[in-house]
Amino acid sequence: MEKRMIQKMGLAFKILIPVGMVLFISIFIWSEVTINIQKKALIEKAISDVDKFCNTVLNFTWFAMLHNPNKDMPGVLKSMSKYNQIEKIRLFDAHGKIKFSNNNGEINTVVKKSDIACKTCHFEKIPVVKTDIKERIRIFKSPEGELFLGIINPILNESGCATADCHYHPKAIKKIGTLDVIVSLKSITSAIKGTKKLSAWTAVYLFIVLCITIWFCIFRLVTNPINKLINHTALIGKGTYHNDVNGLVQGDEIGKLSLAIKDMGEKIKNKQEECNKQKDRYQNLFDQVPCTITVQNKDYKLIEFNKEFLKKFNPEYGDYCYFAYKNLNRKCNNCPVERTFIDGKSHFSEESGINKDGTIAHWFVKTAPIRDEEGNIVAAVEMSIDISRRKKLEEIVKDSERKYQAIFKSIPNPVFILNIDNYNILNCNNSALTIYGYTKGELENKAFSILFPQAEAFENFKSQINKPFHERLVNIKKTGENLFVNIWVSPAEFTEQKVLLVTVIDITLSVETEQQLIQAGKMATLGEMATGVAHELNQPLSVIKTASSFISRKIGRNEPIDTHILNTLSQEIESHVDRASKITNHMRLFGRKSKFSKEAVNINDTIKRAFDIFSQQLKLREIDVKWELDNALPQIVADPVRLEQVFINLLLNARDSIVTRFEKNEEDKIKQITITTSSNQGVVCASIADTGTGIPKPVMDKIFEPFFTTKKVGEGTGLGLSISYGIIKDSGGEISVKNNPEGGVTFTIRFHATPKEY
Repeated sequence: MEKRMIQKMGLAFKILIPVGMVLFISIFIWSEVTINIQKKALIEKAISDVDKFCNTVLNFTWFAMLHNPNKDMPGVLKSMSKYNQIEKIRLFDAHGKIKFSNNNGEINTVVKKSDIACKTCHFEKIPVVKTDIKERIRIFKSPEGELFLGIINPILNESGCATADCHYHPKAIKKIGTLDVIVSLKSITSAIKGTKKLSAWTAVYLFIVLCITIWFCIFRLVTNPINKLINHTALIGKGTYHNDVNGLVQGDEIGKLSLAIKDMGEKIKNKQEECNKQKDRYQNLFDQVPCTITVQNKDYKLIEFNKEFLKKFNPEYGDYCYFAYKNLNRKCNNCPVERTFIDGKSHFSEESGINKDGTIAHWFVKTAPIRDEEGNIVAAVEMSIDISRRKKLEEIVKDSERKYQAIFKSIPNPVFILNIDNYNILNCNNSALTIYGYTKGELENKAFSILFPQAEAFENFKSQINKPFHERLVNIKKTGENLFVNIWVSPAEFTEQKVLLVTVIDITLSVETEQQLIQAGKMATLGEMATGVAHELNQPLSVIKTASSFISRKIGRNEPIDTHILNTLSQEIESHVDRASKITNHMRLFGRKSKFSKEAVNINDTIKRAFDIFSQQLKLREIDVKWELDNALPQIVADPVRLEQVFINLLLNARDSIVTRFEKNEEDKIKQITITTSSNQGVVCASIADTGTGIPKPVMDKIFEPFFTTKKVGEGTGLGLSISYGIIKDSGGEISVKNNPEGGVTFTIRFHATPKEY
């Protein structure tokens, strides 16, 4: 309270003292200036009055000396000096002798040049005649301290004096005497003293009045409102925010300050409410957090802990942490809290102890320092996460890992774990080692490309790594043997890193069986084509035989052969030999066993090659072929030999279907095969439509199954369409079939064009 009172009074004094000093000094200066001005004015007036008196005396003296010398002049001068309150009046002649004085004792005495009155003119060897009154006055004090004003007036040798009859003064003499008049300045001194006294009391009065006024204004407008504001701020500090400060709202800075304090109170209130909410929230979080939290001082005593810690260990405030956690009587050897107190950093550790219920507990510990305002470590926070369940799960996981590792190693298909960044082999199972012929050391940390025959094949696989399934790829064993595989790729987690899990299915046996089946299909197709091929060869042989018989007959008869005819016959023989050679080469290439190999193919060329074998057969059976080919057809990617086999199978089926239908005496129908190709938005289509018997709806879904046929027993193997379906799928295409409204069926094959063509 005393401190507050001193501060409150100090504000008024801090304002009053400088204001009072400035006021006092200002009044003092004003008084001094006023008094000096008044003093100067009074002295100047006294000088003026004395000067006028001196002039009057001089005039009277001049007149008396001319008309009535030494007669009544002393009496008149005494009367004049008495009337004008002249303290002393004296007349000196040119030699300094006093001719007249109102003090009779001084008459006829000689005054020395060192006299104060004589110094005015005799301060040099040659006396100076001064005419300016300012140079002829002197102000001095008597031995009693009284102030006097003296004026010296020279009496000059005027023309009237020099020519007068009474006496004679030579013209060379300029000064014939001196008048010295001294008056007392007692009245002026008294007036100035009175003025000073009045000024002093006026200054005191003004000082007191102004101080009281300033103090009242400060108290009314500053101190009192500030005291009220201090009370309001004190209430705000105590948590009372709803204070009425409307009475303090003034149109000045105090009013603004009161509004600011009111606004500050509202903001502090809102902040305090928010802080209280946050405090409650953080306290709730502190208590409800699922891990245990303790705060320990430098003696390792518990000064705070949450409910989870209380529930698990049943501690008391002030318990040592090692006693509460582990029921020990001394500090742990490897204490993270101790390290935190030493270096001020967070530390980690894994600890074990006994729960309140006697079960063994494992927890993961992290510590952090608590610092005061000066940065000194005063306590440490220890947060513990219960990992007892994790420990149990780790054991379970280890058992599971051992089991899954055993399963992984015993999977019959090769399984590889690849690094997702560089495709290096991180791990593989025993089947991979067995099938590929490598040891584990030869495969681990090696590039997966080691299993591909060419770098291009691996790059193609890598470019499509996002596809989960890769069909019919070629791998290579350590021995150099090819291995046909299907590969499944899926992302996975392995030892806390992203990897690719690659499962390989060996389809070598399946591919070899398929190739044998396809070859068998080819042979079956060649068997079905045998009659047609024989007819195809019969025609060129007949032409060759006719030409040779003609030449032989002519030679036998010794008849000349016309050169033109002989040239024509030779050309016909050559062309038909080429035709027969082409057919036999085509049959030889078609029947040859080949590996599946994709390349760019034009479907139009493949269909035409397939048709060349049957052109004469179709003519013999009076089957008309209608061509609707798109000459601007883009290329596709497929095996050209196997694709030709597909079209041969479809043409054979179309031929047989038409022949079968017309064997039933349906002569009114048209015998026609329509071959159409087209492309649209990168999709190439080829269709073969016939006017044959069609396919019954109940068996429509079975026609692509192996060994299924609608032909009579002994007329078909049931492999043609099944093989064709497999070839189209391996080439990335689609095949579909539908019955035509007017009879017969249409087979449609669709491929995606190559990127260059598309």
